[in-house]
Amino acid sequence: MPPSCLLDFPDPHTAALRLRLAFGRPHRVLQARQLPEVRRVLDAVQDAVRQGQWCVGWLAYEAAPAFDPALAVHGPGQDAARALPLAWFAVHDGPRPWPAGHPAADARIEWLDDWSRPAFDLALARIRQAIAAGTCYQVNYTAPLHGRLHGDPLALFAALRRAQGAGYTASLQAGRSRVLSVSPELFFDWTADGNGRGSLLTRPMKGTAPRGSSAQDDAAQAAALRGSAKERAENVMIVDLLRNDVSRVAEPRSVEVPRLLHVQALPTAWQMTSDVLGRTRAGTTLADVFAALFPCGSVTGAPKVSAMRLIRDLESGARGVYCGALGVVRPHGDGGLAATFNVPIRTLQLQGRQLRCDVGSGIVWDADPDAEWAEWQVKRRFVERASLPFQLLETLALEAGRWRHLPEHLARMQASAAHFAYPWDAARVRACLDAVAAGHAQGLWRVRLRVDAQGEPTVQVFALPPTPTPVLLQLASGPVAQAGSEFVRHKTTRRQHYAGFAPPPGVFDTVLYNAAGQLTETTLGNLALQLDGTWVTPAQHCGLLPGVGRAVALRSGRLHEAVVHLDDLPRVQAWAFVNSLRGWLPARFIDATSAPA
Repeated sequence: MPPSCLLDFPDPHTAALRLRLAFGRPHRVLQARQLPEVRRVLDAVQDAVRQGQWCVGWLAYEAAPAFDPALAVHGPGQDAARALPLAWFAVHDGPRPWPAGHPAADARIEWLDDWSRPAFDLALARIRQAIAAGTCYQVNYTAPLHGRLHGDPLALFAALRRAQGAGYTASLQAGRSRVLSVSPELFFDWTADGNGRGSLLTRPMKGTAPRGSSAQDDAAQAAALRGSAKERAENVMIVDLLRNDVSRVAEPRSVEVPRLLHVQALPTAWQMTSDVLGRTRAGTTLADVFAALFPCGSVTGAPKVSAMRLIRDLESGARGVYCGALGVVRPHGDGGLAATFNVPIRTLQLQGRQLRCDVGSGIVWDADPDAEWAEWQVKRRFVERASLPFQLLETLALEAGRWRHLPEHLARMQASAAHFAYPWDAARVRACLDAVAAGHAQGLWRVRLRVDAQGEPTVQVFALPPTPTPVLLQLASGPVAQAGSEFVRHKTTRRQHYAGFAPPPGVFDTVLYNAAGQLTETTLGNLALQLDGTWVTPAQHCGLLPGVGRAVALRSGRLHEAVVHLDDLPRVQAWAFVNSLRGWLPARFIDATSAPA
């Protein structure tokens, strides 16, 4: 029987340690569907833990008025019959080992809608008006995406874990409902003795920047986040709110901020976090901790009451588990407990096959709509990466049984495996390639090497006829929407970003460019252009796949990186197409209105 719950949380105090556990069928479930029941459920959780049991579950964002009626939220509305409980905890005698192996099935998401930019801009304008009026000074605004799941939810969870990395991850099954959370944000970690005295840590996350397209660009993105006055101010605002919240259950003068404005690397984004720490007073209960902290200020804004009122007015419906709390409460010492909860951002909520994923950001007075919109795109990358199964891909030339540039291809594929958290077995890959080479000792061959999410290599072999030159290249009719995304920078079987750019008959390939009008690559390889007597290739930060043939030409000095704009096209003296498979091919550029010769 598959586990009802999988939980993999890092130790908030020791990064090298993790709480990685599975749970079978619970022997009872504690749940609240009405506000007065929420505190009673938390009290029952604490009683169960005192008896040596483990409790895993969540509080929905809409549970907030159970602790303070002034905290405004949406009611269940038309979805009342299908809404998740306000509080839900499965009670277990104890955990069991994490299951071995990987889910065999695939899963993909069919997205049914997308966000509206006009609605987004209107909401931001209303928030700025409220800030100008003094109602609040930060509001966390969110919106959902809806989709339909095809395949196994546990396979989707595995893909989400690969996409998000080592965050606070959990899969919880509650009847026909399931919550898949790969949140990077700790809500609180509370360890207390039987009298409620203990250590309470919160780690709010506020401030985001995209990961860079190269090591240099990545370091620059992190430095820009550290130095951003706006992002630092957002984080400090929430730190101040959390200091006040923690003080409600803390001993006098025990609240401190041991770490402020720490920049943390996630697979698809840089995030800024801070620590707020306090010592809880005697008599503190789990319900008291939630009453002091819930919902986390990083997903409401500040002041919390007025920010939540505006959130209710702006957002179209209930958030559910998203932005609530999800975690585990377990025995600790003699009658004590240890409770660790994430803030369920980067979280999917499933009802049967219907799926929902929400994204949001903190809006302050000087928020730029374009920058905030871009931040939302960055934050959705974790689920885009998991939405459709893909394999790592390399295309190699095999000539008379010898591989062309094999070490470079394998190094690039290994780097992609590390980026996407795919298993990498170099010996297994080499054995697969050796078998191909032994069977093709004569002739020239195009070999497609693929590695799937389980690390399994496969190959396809095709004859490679010579390519007549010069090849014809034609400019794309519009910019590549995802230039610079991870699926552009890494070679995989997911190639939707090239859709619509296939060349017409008689044309070899399409010259691509980004939204800034900078040339990037072609759909099959890299570009070489002669400008002012020097051969150049578009710089990697413009958004392109760093091809092996390109790298070889750069290393030899034949090519140099440069930013080439569309306005530079009349100055180009010569063209070439470059990749490892076909080598350096002289090319002729034609504009979109010309017929191929």
